[in-house]
Order: sequence, then C-alpha cells, then structure tokens
Amino acid sequence: MLFKLAYKNLEGAGLRTWLTVGVLSFAFVIIILINGIVNGFNDQAINDAVNWEIGNGKLQNEKYDAYDPFSIKDGHGILPDSKNKDLVPVLIRQASIYPQGRMVSVTLNGIDINQKLLKLPTILLQQSTEEIPAIIGKRMAASANLKKGDQVLMRWRDSHGTFDAANISVAGIFNTNVTTVDAGQIWISLKKLRAMTDLDKSTTLFIAEKDYKQERVAGWKFLDQDELLKDLRAMVQIERISDSIIYLLLLAIALLAIFDTQVLSVFRRQREIGTYISLGMTRPQVVGLFTIEGSMNSILAIIVGGIYGIPLFLYLSYYGIAIPAGADNMGLSMGEKITPVFGAGLVLGTISLVVISSTIVSFLPSRKIAKMNPVDALKGKIQ
Repeated sequence: MLFKLAYKNLEGAGLRTWLTVGVLSFAFVIIILINGIVNGFNDQAINDAVNWEIGNGKLQNEKYDAYDPFSIKDGHGILPDSKNKDLVPVLIRQASIYPQGRMVSVTLNGIDINQKLLKLPTILLQQSTEEIPAIIGKRMAASANLKKGDQVLMRWRDSHGTFDAANISVAGIFNTNVTTVDAGQIWISLKKLRAMTDLDKSTTLFIAEKDYKQERVAGWKFLDQDELLKDLRAMVQIERISDSIIYLLLLAIALLAIFDTQVLSVFRRQREIGTYISLGMTRPQVVGLFTIEGSMNSILAIIVGGIYGIPLFLYLSYYGIAIPAGADNMGLSMGEKITPVFGAGLVLGTISLVVISSTIVSFLPSRKIAKMNPVDALKGKIQ
C-alpha cells in the first residue's frame, strides 16, 4: 500500500518529480560513463604494455635501472644458456643520430629478430637487405623527421669506450601507444648490435614468455607484471580519484534536489500527514511513506537513465571515443580512441550508490513527521 500511495503522490507532483528524476538520471549516467572511460583506458594501457614491452615479466641485470640512463653502460651480463629458455633477449646501449645535421640522443635496443612475443615488427629487420636496418616508432620518426627508407648517421661506443659510427636505414615505422618503446628508441638486430659493440652474448634484460618459470639467477632480478605495471595502475588510481570529484558533485546536486523536495513536502503537506495519522497510520509508517517517495525518485531516475544511457553506452563500446591528435604532445600515452568498459559490477555498484544515497537523503527531513502533533497537523500549523 505504501508503495502505491508513494507512486500516486509522485505522479501528482508532476513537473517537480520529473525535474528531480532528470537531474538524478543525468548524474547516474555520467558516473557510469566516467568510470567506464577510466576502466577502458586502464585495460587498454595494460594490454598495450604487455603486448609491446613487458610480456610476462622481465629478467634484467641487477646493475641495470630503467630510470637511470647511467646504468646502461655496465648494466648487462651473460645468462647461462640453461636458464635462457622462454626468454626474449634485449641489449640496450646509448647512441646518437644526426638527422638533418642535428644531434639526437637515442636509446639503441638490440632484440632477437625471430621473436614473436612482442608486437614489435622485427620481421622487417629480417626482410631488409641493408647493412644496419632499424625500426622506429611514429613518435621517434616525427621528432627526428625520418620516414621509411631514410638513412641517418648514428654514433655509439663499443665495450672498450671507443666511438664508432655508421649509417642506419629505417626499415619500417610502427604505430604503438606505448611511448617507452617509441620515443627516443631505435630497434635493430641483437646479433648486429652485439657485433657493433663487441659485447658477444651480453644482454641487458630478457622478456619472459608465457611458459617461463621464474628461477633465481645470481646477478639477475625478475620483475613480474604486477611490479612493472605498478606505476601505471597508480596513475589510473589517481585519475579515478580526480574523476570521482566530478561525479560526486553531480550526485550531490541531484540529492540536494531530492532533499529540498522532501523538506517542502513535509512543510506543505501537514494536513495530509495529519489525515494519514488520523486514519490509523503510525508515525513510522508515515515517515516510511515519505522516505519511499524520495527513494522512488532514484528508481525512476535509473529507468529514465537506462532509456537514453544504454544506447549511448552500446554506441561508445562499439565505436569508442576518439582522442585528439595533440594528446601525444601532452605526454599522454593513448591510442586513437578509447573504448569504455561498462562491467556489471560498475552498473550495479552505481545503482546501489544512487538508491542508498537517495533513501538516506529522503529519510533525513522525514524524521520531523515523528514529532508532529496530529491535531496541529490537521490544522496546518507549522511545528
């Protein structure tokens, strides 16, 4: 009975009800949309990092630190052949290139050209007939003003500290969202780089394949996916916190509308409240009636939000959200589009948040009913 009576009261409120429902439904849809975008960015960034850079983890020399360029010189070693299974070797050295007479410092990476673990198109190195073929990313190509087929002078040091130089040929340019394998990076054959630097069998790090079983090796340390993705996940968590401020403000505005409506209802409907009590309804039942009316706003908002939100979510899940080309210049590692991810947990969690918040906000002003005198309420006197 209470639910039917509450619905009739909301229906009788007319435009006021639909304005409240409209604002609350908008907040509901925005909360899901923002979280879906963050989830999509997180999934895309993790998948790209795994497919392009970290594989199933990295076994790297203890002297090498990815955040310290000075560690590159001595951060390499020879791994026993018996341990070198299900691993893709990478040797890292420092070098400089001279495109159009400019000097550009780069990181020179030697990788096994037969690898199939990473998405790096190392097959282009196999197919090239040039003396020193190289592949670079689109960001590196843009900063150095290079294109496929170009040759550029490169200088490096060998293991004895002696400078050497030769022309390298751009065998291909790949497109990736992972800046750490693109910006300032040049990839050549591992065999060729070892010969150029006189570092026979030396390796800086190994990228683990799916079947690799972690082993303790003296002078080497293994970093699993969780360790390598820690910074990325921390960045996404910070983004979640900043985005939560936006949708909490929207939710607060919608809840304020419900609160104001409930306060106004208690003030203007005193005779109605007195009538309910006179007809035998207990004060808790009347409080429950007004609380249900407020919470019904959230249920209607979910229905209305679903009417225009579900088609929007389906469209974005299929086509994605285009990212402006200038995002790369802002230091953001994103693809041409982000595909939001709307999981069942996200939707159900948001529904629970909206319904529970609306119920609490509806109950707070309704408590005043419990203190009303039925006779005074019937007379319409303000308490």
